[in-house]
Amino acid sequence: MKRLLSLALTALALPLFAADSDGFVSMFNGRDLTGWTNINCAPETWTVKDGNIHCTGKPVGALRTLRHYENFIMEVEWRHLSSGGNSGVFMWGTPISAPGVPFLRGIEVQVLDTGYATNYEKQNGKKSDWFTTHGDVFPIHGAKMIPLGKHRGDRSFPSEDRSKPSPEWNHYRVVCTNGSLRLHVNGKEVSGGDECNYRKGYLALESEGAPVEFRNLRIKELPSSNPAPELVAPLDPGWAPLYNGLDLRSWKSAGDAKTRWQPSDWRLVLKDGADAAKQTLWTEAEFGDVEFLMDVRAGKTATGDTAPTLLVRGRDGKGTELKTGIEAGKGGRVRVQVKGTEAVVFLNDKETVRVPVPSGKGALGLKDTGAGQDFGNLHVRKL
Repeated sequence: MKRLLSLALTALALPLFAADSDGFVSMFNGRDLTGWTNINCAPETWTVKDGNIHCTGKPVGALRTLRHYENFIMEVEWRHLSSGGNSGVFMWGTPISAPGVPFLRGIEVQVLDTGYATNYEKQNGKKSDWFTTHGDVFPIHGAKMIPLGKHRGDRSFPSEDRSKPSPEWNHYRVVCTNGSLRLHVNGKEVSGGDECNYRKGYLALESEGAPVEFRNLRIKELPSSNPAPELVAPLDPGWAPLYNGLDLRSWKSAGDAKTRWQPSDWRLVLKDGADAAKQTLWTEAEFGDVEFLMDVRAGKTATGDTAPTLLVRGRDGKGTELKTGIEAGKGGRVRVQVKGTEAVVFLNDKETVRVPVPSGKGALGLKDTGAGQDFGNLHVRKL
């Protein structure tokens, strides 16, 4: 068993495709999304179309690699299919979204159509002084970076305008070595940063509201600099999404859930209405020993018995109640471990509740308390 596990881990660290003569390895086979995983989007968000990775842009989220990368040269071509489209390529990212947002923590190499800046100038009567559409590089959601060249805050601006407008293709070459990043746009280095944290992690493509395509993704790995553990993004422990960002597929209720629950991109929103008929939302799947993770926010009226509440090991519309500990008007990341005959609730990584639960399997329920609430980044993993 130990030998089999060792072989499996070794396989995960190996390239999926053979190297070209220049040492680059393809990251996309042109037929399917082998080597990539959908973090928090619908199945139809990321597909292969005409030999390209096609993204609808809805919901907001990411498609990431199955494995970590540290030092490398990555090349990718991209194009927006509508003027003003927004997207990005994440370097050294986390396995799932950072708390309270639909994006990974990492360094973003922005993929922004030139029409976005044009629209901004028309609406505001002046050019933007806080972004460009030609290859900005910046850390997001907890990541750190010292920007190069002209910058605002920790956002590095490109030294010249080189991006082509939709629907033309653009070429990015991203060189990442020892915590430094350099972006080349259509053949010339224009922006980047140093002392990045993290400097080893997942690579990802971003869905952000508009259709975009990627092709000719390839990577050449460089020798490791053996970064300190605190500079390495966490490995994926096996998280799988529970909500697709578009609709209530894989969820059910005793009545009409749509009267109470509203998909709102990456968030699943419970309408405020204390007098409404309650429609607790249940997963269609049942779970044994698992861990759930989600970002929860309570409405300003969510106090007392109307505070966000989960139900675990649910059967026949009933389950064991777990208080999330989220106060009115506030939010946090909730993690729930359900193992054996006990459930443990953590709020922002601090244990808050231990509750006995029945053995066996059951569904996860989001209780309709009548108070406005929203749930985002819902994930589950087996224990």
